[in-house]
Amino acid sequence: MKKIDLGNQSLTVAPGNLWAEIDVERLYLHENRLSSVPEVIGSLRRLCVLDLGHNQLVGLPDSLGDLQELEFLYLCDNKLGKLPSSLANLSKLIYLNISDNPLGVLPEWMGDLRNLIELRIYHAGLKSLPGSIGELAPLKELHVQGNKLTALPPSIGKLSSLRRLNLEANQLETLPDSIKGLINLKELNLRNNNISSVPESIGMLNNLETLDLRANQLTQLPASLADLPKLEKLDLRWNDLTTPLDWIDKLIARDCVVYL
Repeated sequence: MKKIDLGNQSLTVAPGNLWAEIDVERLYLHENRLSSVPEVIGSLRRLCVLDLGHNQLVGLPDSLGDLQELEFLYLCDNKLGKLPSSLANLSKLIYLNISDNPLGVLPEWMGDLRNLIELRIYHAGLKSLPGSIGELAPLKELHVQGNKLTALPPSIGKLSSLRRLNLEANQLETLPDSIKGLINLKELNLRNNNISSVPESIGMLNNLETLDLRANQLTQLPASLADLPKLEKLDLRWNDLTTPLDWIDKLIARDCVVYL
């Protein structure tokens, strides 16, 4: 597998002869000073891995959508305000990192990336997630911490393959009842939000191992949490829980670590 690594070279422009390397499968251009990428990048039709992270990109060429073999795409820590809709054509993409960009909005076409397994979009100024997020059936990890989310779309409950969901440091106030559909979820991080209530249906997450509810606005919790058979850690610190949690003893009795 042919690899070209031009990472951390202080490049402001990629070398012109790079685009003639049509048999390259892994291309690393991370940690440079690139502000743009030419359309000719679309000619690298064998690319499986493309790392453009930690540059100064303000836009992306539409031709990225021509990279039909692309599986891993790193675009983190740039200055991207939007993504070209042509990325919806990346049918083999399994990993996408668009964190630390001033995106503000996640486009609906994101739901077209039907083979995506891991999606990272933290610190991107997102105020909402598109309803199409529920179309990402194979998704196993969703990391959207450090945004401005106030609610989750009900369609999130369709992500039945999801194992890790990180929603830390948003502005969430409630969780949709549809969260019960995350039947394979193992880790749920809700730390540092504005959540005042948790739906009873959370007790249906039979594979949940870690639940972090630190630093929210909770005054009570559903007793259904005691029904989570695989829960190993429950963190409730920095809330104002005023209702007795008699069911907590059930969790502690089976060696679940509970922090109050």
